[in-house]
Amino acid sequence: MPSFKEIEDENNPKNTIIKYTKALHEKTGRNIIVYYSGWLTVDAEEISIDTMDKNGFMNLIKDLDKSKGLDLILHTPGGSISATESIIDYLHSIFGENIRAIIPQIAMSGGTMIACSCKEILMGKHSSLGPADPQSYGIPAITVIEEFELAKKEIEENPKSIPFWKILLDKYPANFLFECKNSIEWAKDILEKSLKYSMFKNKNQTQIDKIIYELILGDATKSHARNLSPKKCREIGLNIRYIESDEELQDLVLSIHHACLSYFNKENVSKIYLNQNGTFLTYNLE
Repeated sequence: MPSFKEIEDENNPKNTIIKYTKALHEKTGRNIIVYYSGWLTVDAEEISIDTMDKNGFMNLIKDLDKSKGLDLILHTPGGSISATESIIDYLHSIFGENIRAIIPQIAMSGGTMIACSCKEILMGKHSSLGPADPQSYGIPAITVIEEFELAKKEIEENPKSIPFWKILLDKYPANFLFECKNSIEWAKDILEKSLKYSMFKNKNQTQIDKIIYELILGDATKSHARNLSPKKCREIGLNIRYIESDEELQDLVLSIHHACLSYFNKENVSKIYLNQNGTFLTYNLE
């Protein structure tokens, strides 16, 4: 596996990404799609999952042999819940249950939801998923609900606290509480549907409910930026496999990862879309 410095010195990370993606396909016999956001190095709104991403996936998938399944290499901070759901539904319609997620470093929020829609999640010991609790205007929806519930309780116990709570709650737009409640129910529905489709098909509902609770409502959501290790993800109940169990696989995946990071350092782009056939697309920044 080339080091990050060696890839930088080679000065052609695009060719390196293509080379190792093809090599990974030759090893697994499965279709490979790389969906990479430059969110750790790029300061732009276009780093997040959005409706345009589906076009990228469509272009990557159109010439693939769908019977070979899909290994989806994810590196993303998450993004639009509607775009995330649409991508999950599209991938299921093409590859059915035969999808694995590979997380070389981090897939957060909507990226975690996409990973949970797969039959298996491959992670390194250094890799992380994140909470899938929805955010509204950058505020955790569950926090808004808890704040309103606390306000109601304290006002009932002490009406003199009304002016204090009025100042705090007036910062929210009209119907914001209902929007937050709806977004949480929407996220729960997506996770339940995704988990039942593949990873936990015909499995105990209790196990599915535990995962949904932990990722959307439980201790794991104390911060939306919280990194959940493979060990924690296993404890939650997700089907996790360590990439370290296959040294060749690990080397190929991390080579792709390092080359993608190098590409973001050299080019003015926010996302990379790639398949094993060499179809290479980017989201270019102005």
